[in-house]
Amino acid sequence: MRYVLQLLIIICFSFLGEVLHAVLPLPFPAGIYGIVLLYAALSTGMLKVRHIKEASTTLIAAMPVMFVPPAVGLMETWSSIRDVWPQYMFITIISTLAVMAAAGWMTQGAIMWKGHGKARKEEQDEK
Repeated sequence: MRYVLQLLIIICFSFLGEVLHAVLPLPFPAGIYGIVLLYAALSTGMLKVRHIKEASTTLIAAMPVMFVPPAVGLMETWSSIRDVWPQYMFITIISTLAVMAAAGWMTQGAIMWKGHGKARKEEQDEK
């Protein structure tokens, strides 16, 4: 029952993302809205990690299976992309590297920002 409730919480945030996507005229996918709302709820303490931990771990473990349908779709359309696959590979590699670099920089920035906040708090505690 715990897993069902945790999954229901995650689905509710996904649904709220769908609602925001339908209401706001911004060019973001509904999933991004849902993730941002979930992050905000976790960051503010409105939702604790323990409330969604098991269900989210299960969903992450099942994520590789979600790549099977796109792979099958590529195999079905191979005749259409056979002549341009080097361009697809080039774009895929470049965009993957760009996403990895951006994620790394953002993570380093967040770690430094968080560490800077800790250092500031320690300075205040010393005074």
